[in-house]
Amino acid sequence: MAVTGPAQDTGTLDEWRKRVLADPGLVLDDAEVMRALVLTSEQAMGGNVVDLRGMAMERLETRLNRLEETHRAVIAAAYENLASTNQIHRALLRLLDAPRFEDFVLSLGGEVAETLRVDTLRLVLESADDKSGGLGPLDQVLKVRAPGYVEQYMSGGRPAPARPIVLRQGVPAETSPYGEFAADLRSEALMRLDLGKGRLPGMLALGAEDPHRFKPGQGTELVDFFTGVFERVLRRWLS
Repeated sequence: MAVTGPAQDTGTLDEWRKRVLADPGLVLDDAEVMRALVLTSEQAMGGNVVDLRGMAMERLETRLNRLEETHRAVIAAAYENLASTNQIHRALLRLLDAPRFEDFVLSLGGEVAETLRVDTLRLVLESADDKSGGLGPLDQVLKVRAPGYVEQYMSGGRPAPARPIVLRQGVPAETSPYGEFAADLRSEALMRLDLGKGRLPGMLALGAEDPHRFKPGQGTELVDFFTGVFERVLRRWLS
């Protein structure tokens, strides 16, 4: 005789009951199933009964969601920091491989800028001699400015001394070292360069069209490391 529908349903329920009893995690690990069970329990008790267990479960679920969000944010930040570290290392290795000073400077505006994901990169050196426009191919990357330019530009014209590293949104096109590209830039990173005793300071300027690429409040540890290595390499070329 064939088994009827209800008997099949009973068999299925018995099978599920055995599976749940053998492995309660099937239910406990499913947030939607647990929510449905709690809701059914609350409805069965009526509206005049306060279910402390259900309230505790809701709070625990809220805390769990917060922890998961924090966990994802920490992992994302770690991956981003690792990617940034790799970018800095690749850029510095490219600079260290330059066989001549000309290659060193030109690589700043080419491979190094691409590696650091910036749209424009300029190296500014202060000099009492006006050599602007007389540097040949290097003029696209290397800019010579009068003494005091670095401090004035990095401080934004304010009387207070500028910080060694400045990240800001907005680029003053009139005084920036980017030339015709300045109008398209929306944020920049500025690094003051200590070129040694008896030498005027320099500046490395990174410009980006993305207004959020550089902004106040961002961490500067990697930028500071890049600046320190770059200073040492540039000092050797200038010696």
